[in-house]
Amino acid sequence: MARAQTARLEKYGAPALPSDNVKRLPPSPARPVRKVEVPRTSAWSVNLGDKALPWLLPLLLLGLWYLGVERGWLSEQVLPPPAYVYQALSDLVVSGDLWLNALASLQRVVAGFSLGALLGVALGLAMGLSRTLEDYLLPTFNALVQIPVLGWLPFALLLFGIGETLKYVLIAKAALVPITLCTLQAFRQAPKGLLEVGRTYGFSRRQSVTSIVLPAAIPTLFTGFRLGFTKAWLSLVVVELVASSEGLGYLIVYGRQLFQLDLVMAAVVIVGALGLLIDRSFDYAQKRLDRGRPTVGGRQS
Repeated sequence: MARAQTARLEKYGAPALPSDNVKRLPPSPARPVRKVEVPRTSAWSVNLGDKALPWLLPLLLLGLWYLGVERGWLSEQVLPPPAYVYQALSDLVVSGDLWLNALASLQRVVAGFSLGALLGVALGLAMGLSRTLEDYLLPTFNALVQIPVLGWLPFALLLFGIGETLKYVLIAKAALVPITLCTLQAFRQAPKGLLEVGRTYGFSRRQSVTSIVLPAAIPTLFTGFRLGFTKAWLSLVVVELVASSEGLGYLIVYGRQLFQLDLVMAAVVIVGALGLLIDRSFDYAQKRLDRGRPTVGGRQS
């Protein structure tokens, strides 16, 4: 082929190619690999930064509170200084009033929440298993739950008086609503594919509920319990503000009547801290529950 190409070039007057091989250019020198140093961040510093991030806003608000009182932007008769609130908290701890009132509030909220949770799960389970019962009850239930706790207070006072039963009933009503709706939703979102498999294997209705529906409904049920306890805690403070002789809500009313705003703020801080602690406990338990559940195809079943 090389001879044919050379003859063709000589025919048209072009110089012939040299018979020897064409010399190739030397390869370009290889560039040294450039190392890019990535700054190393230790795991403990990243973890510490993540944990410190949620505290920035509370510390900022505390600083603004202190600065506003010190500079005279806020009157001490409207908002007491943080030092006064800290002193009120210390007095409550030393005198034992904090533990007495906090224990009374926790007993009420636990009793009311337990009653509301039992009724809510039973009602949501009944509507979840029967479409007919859901058609009869759900519209009326959705209408009644729009009435706030204080709206039921006059009727509850006539029926139950001003004792502890009143508080239990109102707290149970507050917890009943989210638990019922979440239970109904949990039973409605059962995986249809697993239900079809259960029917193929001849599962009865009870076996389908206990072996398929309930395990799939646990996360939604737990969310309902968490929301129900939050609503119960908020309703507890409202009820104790109206009719109570002990409890955290009573401390707020007592401080307002004596115009001791440092005591009022101290009680508010205690209510918020306990509510946050309870919510974090539910969140931790839910994460542990989700971590222990089996996964199917990379997803939690």
